[in-house]
Amino acid sequence: MFLLYIVAYLDRINVGFAALQLNEALKFDPAVFGLGAGIFFVGYFIFEVPSNLIMERVGARIWMARILTTWGVISSAMMFVRGPWTFYTLRFLLGVAEAGFFPGMILYLTYWFPAEARGRAVARFMTATAIAGVVGGPVSGALLEMSGAAGLAGWQWLFLIEGLPAVILGFVTLMYLPDGPRNASWLSTAEKAWIASRLEEERKHVFEHGHHTLRDAIGSSRVWNFSLIYFAIIMSFYGVSFWLPQIIQSFSGLSNLMVGFLSAIPYLAASFGMVVIGRSSDRTGDRRWHVASSALAGAVGLIAAAFIKAPAGELLALAFAAVGIWGTLGPFWAMSSQFLSGTGAAAGIALINSVGNLGGFLGPYLVGLVRSRTENFTVALLTLALFPLLGAIITSTLRVQKLRTAGPDNF
Repeated sequence: MFLLYIVAYLDRINVGFAALQLNEALKFDPAVFGLGAGIFFVGYFIFEVPSNLIMERVGARIWMARILTTWGVISSAMMFVRGPWTFYTLRFLLGVAEAGFFPGMILYLTYWFPAEARGRAVARFMTATAIAGVVGGPVSGALLEMSGAAGLAGWQWLFLIEGLPAVILGFVTLMYLPDGPRNASWLSTAEKAWIASRLEEERKHVFEHGHHTLRDAIGSSRVWNFSLIYFAIIMSFYGVSFWLPQIIQSFSGLSNLMVGFLSAIPYLAASFGMVVIGRSSDRTGDRRWHVASSALAGAVGLIAAAFIKAPAGELLALAFAAVGIWGTLGPFWAMSSQFLSGTGAAAGIALINSVGNLGGFLGPYLVGLVRSRTENFTVALLTLALFPLLGAIITSTLRVQKLRTAGPDNF
């Protein structure tokens, strides 16, 4: 699962690295790039809830294999972009292909981990996004240096090569991923029974106090509050992710290869923060204040990055922002999924993710619009900072029951 998400996230954001050559080669201005980067999430939004409901019906193994294979093919096809409309079309289709992957994985984790251990599990799973940045930055920078090989530009090599692992992993998933603990050959009968009993106990509680049907989830004000919080977080998450290479190049003036290496620093900090914050959330049983304080830290980091003009200081501020923004994700998904089960979980998790990921469309597009009008990233970073601040405020007003804590060696 961890490896699958690394590949998914890299294929989603590698357009940010490709832009170091792509924008100049195809004469894309910041607004065109921002729209193309973000339009991925329009296709993602439209097809996400149906995709998650299909996964619940046909099983994780078959559906995840389908998702991986189709998005890998389309990601590689990005090498054929020739202008704005092919850019928009392929990014939209990539979103359609990948729709359901992330909420499907969150749903899949609910098949394995009880609520009190889920924050740590989700945080560890989601460090894949940060690791993708750590690995993807230097790799993407090196691929950009292949310009001219076989008559292809560096950005074309980047899309071609980075799309192939998803296709390969699609076949691996089809052969080896179990649909749940009951199909896991490495678990003993006693272990399967223990997991099943713990999760059944949790489902009974959710049946009495949470949302277990499609109608319950869609009609829940709590689910819509979570959707708004996630929207606010994702605005800054992808606003930073898609534009980070260009932000770093703007204040450093370094080569594409060096920008790739420097872009790994915020992601490395984020991966450390996600693990620490996820463990703290599980240890204390608190979700709400871990989400709110992390989102606030993200806003502070973005504000600092906007005003600090020394390159090293701005990079450190971006790293601090990444720790906060990425650090919200583990406790957020543990908090939101504890109220959902069954079909309600499939629909509710997908709804939260799809509505929230509209921020993935608006965030990069907003940065592009502001950047094209101001000729720098100062105002764009300040604008992005408003959204995690909003998320922190909304989260602090929620009424969320504190969970019993999971000991450090329990899961």
